[in-house]
Amino acid sequence: MSRKKFLLVDAHALIYRAYYAMPNLTDSDGHLVNAVFGFSKMLLNAITYFDPEYAAVCFDHPKPTFRHKKFDGYKAQRAKMPDDLIPQIQIVKDVVTALGIPKFEIEGFEADDLIGTVNCKVEDLDRQLLTVIVTGDQDSFQLVDDDTHIWMPARGKQQRGDIEYDAALVEKKLGIKPLQVIDLKALMGDNSDNIPGIKGVGPKTAVALVKRFNTVEKIYEFLKEHPEGDETIKGALLQKLLNGEKSALMSKDLATIECAAPIDFDLENCRVTAYDKNKVIEIFQNLGFKSLINTLPKDAFESSVQEALF
Repeated sequence: MSRKKFLLVDAHALIYRAYYAMPNLTDSDGHLVNAVFGFSKMLLNAITYFDPEYAAVCFDHPKPTFRHKKFDGYKAQRAKMPDDLIPQIQIVKDVVTALGIPKFEIEGFEADDLIGTVNCKVEDLDRQLLTVIVTGDQDSFQLVDDDTHIWMPARGKQQRGDIEYDAALVEKKLGIKPLQVIDLKALMGDNSDNIPGIKGVGPKTAVALVKRFNTVEKIYEFLKEHPEGDETIKGALLQKLLNGEKSALMSKDLATIECAAPIDFDLENCRVTAYDKNKVIEIFQNLGFKSLINTLPKDAFESSVQEALF
């Protein structure tokens, strides 16, 4: 029997993916709306495919997060949000609201942290639910377990289809267990978030170390007992590890998704119920998204008619 689903959406990850993958679609006023279209299409595809019992959408807050306070270089290399994407964020929020899906956004936290927090709360409340995180960001791989999967929409027509990651598929892709993603980033860093890791330690070495020791902390426990290393940790690698302990532990902290953000969460408020379909249709018509209208979920009236007929 298929488990009931909680669909948990990483808004900004999908918005950015849509912005850079979709052609320059504009509304009747000439405003760019390609990210709104792409986000809406991915969200509706996920709703159709998973038929969730519950759903929520998490947004990044525009202000700096607690990670920036810990490390001022965090994401420092990233370009600012493109000017023609900024107004699309609010339109995305309007679409989500019209669909009747709760939104979470908290100053000081990233969407990943809100996703991690909601996911933990759902697991505590109902172990029968399967949480499906819809994202284009591999950071969330660390959350995957028997009760949490990741669904990554395809990047475009030329890419392979949508992929649902369970723990086995994450391990097949990365060579490590899902929770060890944070240890991998502690060693090799993450250029996309400007997490430094240990200078000179690449993916192959990082995976081998994580496989052997399981965690970064255990690597340094070993090195305290064996300061001269052994047959595999020696020479340049030994020096990199010894010199990089502080950076590695900080990087692991930065890479770890917070699962205790101050969210006012009520599972029942996230239940997928009736929504104002006419409002969504109005938004889509104004944006020129006629092709998406037929992909909208049934509203309360349509559902009641279908039940009466069958």
